[in-house]
Amino acid sequence: MLANSSDKLAAELKAVKASVAATEIRWRGRLLLLALNFLPLLHALLTLSVLLVLPLNWPVRIGLTVGTLYLLPPILARLILFFVPIAQGNIAIGSRAFFAWWTLFQLQIVFCRLPAFEEIMRLVPGLYSLWLRLWGARIGRLTYWSPGTTLTDRSFLRIGNDVVFGAGVRLNAHVLAKNSRGQLELLLANLQIGNRVVVGGYSLLTAGTEIADDETTRACQLSPPFSVWKNGRRIKPVTEFE
Repeated sequence: MLANSSDKLAAELKAVKASVAATEIRWRGRLLLLALNFLPLLHALLTLSVLLVLPLNWPVRIGLTVGTLYLLPPILARLILFFVPIAQGNIAIGSRAFFAWWTLFQLQIVFCRLPAFEEIMRLVPGLYSLWLRLWGARIGRLTYWSPGTTLTDRSFLRIGNDVVFGAGVRLNAHVLAKNSRGQLELLLANLQIGNRVVVGGYSLLTAGTEIADDETTRACQLSPPFSVWKNGRRIKPVTEFE
């Protein structure tokens, strides 16, 4: 299952790079994209350096390593969102908002590639939800994250109280899609999940999905962008991005 998740992530990265190559982005923008792709490696190397190189006693060294691994990325993400607010909806490839989102995405790659780091946090009730709030997510009380739940846009989650995610659920607040002119663009919007919702295992919720209170979705449910689920079925979305 982890290998399958990694393959999907690699396919997404390849699709974004192909989209950038297909658009008329100046070389400066392409170089910026390439530079941002090194953020996960820099994050990993910095974490290892703190653990192995700093001339400090081991308790302090381990504490700083944990902070570098888990706290540095969400802090940087909040700073990015503060200085470069990202308007949700249709985002042009190569725009300022696109590069801001791509930076956020790269800050999360270590956890996408190595999901064990998140699974460890999920062993402590409430700790994982607290960590997601550092990214800017809004998570209600008593949210249960089953094993294998995968997130790719941690800052764009709006989750109510008493929500249960089945095993292998994928929360993906972005997709790449062609607009009416045939141009690829980024669709980015919050995932909004109401109170007391149960999301069936191995479901995929994409950009702008809304699930009403007290809903239970079936297993392996695919939710297209900006879908609204209520009374056990998908209803026509009412959104400015439709």
